Amino acid sequence: MRTRPLFRRLPLVLALAAALPLAAHADDQGHEHKATDLAGVEVKATPLVGTAEDLARPIEVLAGEKLDEAKANSLGETVGKLPGVQSSYFGPGVGRPIVRGFDGARVQVLSDGLGSGDVSTVSVDHAVSIEPFLADQIEVMKGPATLLYGSGAIGGAVNVVDGRIPEAVTDEPLQGRAELRGNTVNDETTGMVRLDATAASGNVVFHIDGLHRETGDYDIPGYPESAQLMAQEGETPDPSEKGTLPNSFVRTDSGALGVSWIGERGFLGVGASLFDTRYGVPGHAHEHGDDHEHEGEEPEAEGEEGPVSIAMEQHRYEVRGGLDDLGVFKSLRAKVARTEYTHTEYEGEETGTVFDNTSTEARVELVHKPLLGWDGALGVQWGQRDFEAIGDEAFVPPSKGLDAGVFWLGEQTFGAVKAELGARFDRNEVDVDDAVAIGPDRDFHTTSLSAALKWDITEAFHLSFGLDRAQRAPTAEELYSNGLHVATSSIELGSPDLDVETANRAEIGLHWHGGPFKLGASLYHVRYDDFVYLADTGIEEAEGPVRVWTQDDARFNGAEAEFGWNFADNASGRWDLRVFGDIVRGELSGNGSRQLDISVPHGDHSHDYTVDLARGGNLPRIAPKRLGGEVRWEQGAWRASLGAVRYARQDDVAEFESETPGYTLVDAHVAWHQDTAKGNAWELFVDGSNLLDEEARAHTSFLKDLAPLPGRGVAFGVRAYF
Repeated sequence: MRTRPLFRRLPLVLALAAALPLAAHADDQGHEHKATDLAGVEVKATPLVGTAEDLARPIEVLAGEKLDEAKANSLGETVGKLPGVQSSYFGPGVGRPIVRGFDGARVQVLSDGLGSGDVSTVSVDHAVSIEPFLADQIEVMKGPATLLYGSGAIGGAVNVVDGRIPEAVTDEPLQGRAELRGNTVNDETTGMVRLDATAASGNVVFHIDGLHRETGDYDIPGYPESAQLMAQEGETPDPSEKGTLPNSFVRTDSGALGVSWIGERGFLGVGASLFDTRYGVPGHAHEHGDDHEHEGEEPEAEGEEGPVSIAMEQHRYEVRGGLDDLGVFKSLRAKVARTEYTHTEYEGEETGTVFDNTSTEARVELVHKPLLGWDGALGVQWGQRDFEAIGDEAFVPPSKGLDAGVFWLGEQTFGAVKAELGARFDRNEVDVDDAVAIGPDRDFHTTSLSAALKWDITEAFHLSFGLDRAQRAPTAEELYSNGLHVATSSIELGSPDLDVETANRAEIGLHWHGGPFKLGASLYHVRYDDFVYLADTGIEEAEGPVRVWTQDDARFNGAEAEFGWNFADNASGRWDLRVFGDIVRGELSGNGSRQLDISVPHGDHSHDYTVDLARGGNLPRIAPKRLGGEVRWEQGAWRASLGAVRYARQDDVAEFESETPGYTLVDAHVAWHQDTAKGNAWELFVDGSNLLDEEARAHTSFLKDLAPLPGRGVAFGVRAYF
């Protein structure tokens, strides 16, 4: 794994920075972290200024102490307890957000409004290259976000706001935060520091941040393999394997430098950042060899290779600028990022497959003054990707992608009703190497339209309605995959003739608050035409099951709700109860079956099959329904919470997919916060997770029968705000 010299010394840098005397005054962040009500936090993912409560489209925001308590090794785990949001799982190093049952190429992950530039959509074992511990706030857009972010956001978007390029002067000459923590479940050691400073001139603002994390293999309450899998394979538990998940370590370094010039009407800034991680892939000391003989073939020798680990390094360079008061336009915001990404998969000490991805993305937003009564924003987005996978197990061919889109989003208030309208047009190109052998280059055009209403029936009671037509172009992985995908131990076959998929969504939501009570709920239906999915064919080759990317019509129905009650606020402290639940069902909506001819590569030739695919039934790996609750207490310098989430048994499964037992995860948090005489602050914290030490296997994970979630763990540490 290649690492620049500066980041080899990152632990020392962090230790020195964390030891800085708290001589500066507290900044806004030092007070924001105590806020428990996020209704007033401004959403950065949209160019139209507003809070999550103001906007007609459903958006969740994590910030302040709620974000501090939720932060985890992966972005998916960090946001995974928000209503309607869960996480994929491929060991502790990998967790991508799943929004209302949608994941992968349907959920866009953003860093301050620009794509993350990684290849986490190519394979489920690829991590998101964003460090949640360095975030100021995280915003989850539920429902299609294609208007703002294009084809890859048809199922939603997650925007991580980190402020690495400053857009305003700091409140004090020097301000920041730092954190040191450990965890008993995996012997974790994590250190983080962030500093923002304004030069004496008052026009130049600097930013620096850094993080270092090391964890070992984590503890589990039972065995790595599930009882169901061991019974299926006729195995008996080995006592020596109990209690620890092998090859579940994580090592991460992340850091950034940024500087901006701030003027009276705008700003211009540049920044550079690094994300460098190595993590184990549990359950993947895999075997090669064919124990099935075919006519005219000699059986191959079997051999087992070492545990699989992944080394990932990303360098990112950004330029951002803004200008206000431009005649008919209120503001102009422009940003461009270039990302250089390398991802190497190791089998023991041997290099397996190397993924290289170089991308450039640019975005311009112009917010205009009222036009025919509509406040709105015009935007242009452009992106280019150059992707290559090198190695014997590179199941996706090299390709180049080009995306360009233009959009408009507007809002107007009619008395008690606020209306939002939007439209976007995109062109997506995918050019593949060796197109003659693999399939033709593809060119797609997509159009997305949206309308939403927010009706303030009373000051305390609001209804919202949403209608969307969103389109997504297939990705290179869905079009051209052709071989063994080691991460899922399966053979994946693309379909070069896939068409654009179209989602039509209808949603109704309500929000009510009265006295100590709050209630939010939503009900939604999404009808997909030509939904692209990975179908299990039922065919088994020596390397594993054969799966094919195909498309058919599908339906998603879901609901989510959250209730809050401040049931006491007296001498004993402030007591709050939060209860939430969500459910989603995804299924193909056709009838009967259809035949599909496939050709499975096998050495220097192929095996041809005709398979019958059902046109109805459940889609695979749909997140199970949940019900969770939490009691919070605050008094003076102390705050604490105790919560539990019940994940139901998932028995609405696809053909060839196994059911997953339900489980309950109990967590607790305690923190002691102290403000100093100089206006700084620091706090000690203890966080407990999976306190019942229950065996939990995520249905959304390809590794559910090989890698349970971590057992009981206690995280502890100190935070400083200055």
